[in-house]
Amino acid sequence: MYALYSLLLFLALSVYAPVYFIRLKFGHKERLYLRERLGLGFPPVRPDGPAIWLHAVSVGEVLSLRRLVSEIKRKHPHWRIYFSTLTTTGFRIAKEKMTDADAIFLVPLDFGWIVRRFFSILRPRLFIVAESEFWPQLLRQAARTCSSVLLINGRISRRSFRRYRRLGILARRFLSPIDRFLVQTESDRRRLMRIGLPDERLEVAGNLKADIRLPPVSPGERDDLKRQIGLSLETKVIVAGSTHRGEEEKILKAFKEARAIRQGLDLVIAPRHPHRSPEVEKIASGMALKAIRRTQAGPNRPWDVLILDTIGELARFYALADLAFIGGSLVPHGGQNLLEPAHYGKPLLFGPHMENFAFLADLFVRGGAARIVKDRTALREELSITDEIALAERGLRAREILVSLQGATERTIRVIESFMEPTEDQKRERP
Repeated sequence: MYALYSLLLFLALSVYAPVYFIRLKFGHKERLYLRERLGLGFPPVRPDGPAIWLHAVSVGEVLSLRRLVSEIKRKHPHWRIYFSTLTTTGFRIAKEKMTDADAIFLVPLDFGWIVRRFFSILRPRLFIVAESEFWPQLLRQAARTCSSVLLINGRISRRSFRRYRRLGILARRFLSPIDRFLVQTESDRRRLMRIGLPDERLEVAGNLKADIRLPPVSPGERDDLKRQIGLSLETKVIVAGSTHRGEEEKILKAFKEARAIRQGLDLVIAPRHPHRSPEVEKIASGMALKAIRRTQAGPNRPWDVLILDTIGELARFYALADLAFIGGSLVPHGGQNLLEPAHYGKPLLFGPHMENFAFLADLFVRGGAARIVKDRTALREELSITDEIALAERGLRAREILVSLQGATERTIRVIESFMEPTEDQKRERP
């Protein structure tokens, strides 16, 4: 099975690699880090003491795990924590934000001989994978090398569940190296049981993202930020975060129509992929909206639409917002994380496609903190609301719901600690 997987992966890379190279090297002007993904020029590691290898996908997962890594290091300073990411953007953010990790690197290409090289260098006692980042060879070699393999903050969307059900025994085989699944919700646990995983390996621990700790932003700091980007203090700000292609045009049209009803309204729009900023700017300009990129904004440069073309600033702009729209939800992308604006007590809007955050979306809607906008007309109506008291109440409810969800970090650490005390018979070989 693994030989067939490796062959298919090799063929896929052979076809896609040239396209990927052209897009990144010449389109986005980014490094490919191929040398690092092959395990060459590996960052220096200490060979002594217990070690954890923690793997995540990209920016959102990196930020959600920052507190967990910090708390583990605070409680167990002698443990070494190695952190890998899949995407180059996640890698850059981890290098900047994950200051408690002992080494940060890009995940290896998922071929057995490459993955084995990484494990031979790191020699972790525990391998941890976050959310739903399942790489067959990575998990297989982790099971062969480490005392234990753990999934944390796990989630199985409806789409993923259907795919795993179709794979049947192959899905169970790929997931068999994982000793314990710490999942976000009861729905995730039930889906894994229906795939065929034993109940004793499944545990609901909550969502680590709910334990986010973002820097406080005072009213004075919000006013300063408004001045820095050329806004008056009276302006009401809508922040549309992590938007995807296909929904920016709907958002911009709804915003333009809302401005005819509600005066003193401006929009900050943050594409999920900042390299698309010129594309979003062109759409806005085509609607006669004065658009400017964040990197070009200044006190004397007025605008209607500010395009956030930077990385790592979205949370700060959510703190500035009077209303937050969650991107990836007006088009079928499954939605994006809604907890950052909730942390700052902002009323929430999102479209009908929140499959990746279905539990949270339903909870916030039922709690009166969020509203679903099914189309551009519904979005325009929500952006036009002028009842500041009602909006503030929705924001307060968002904050209260977030607080009620917290505690996953401590529960996850307790499980990690139990796995970091291995006995000799915990070592095992798997097929």
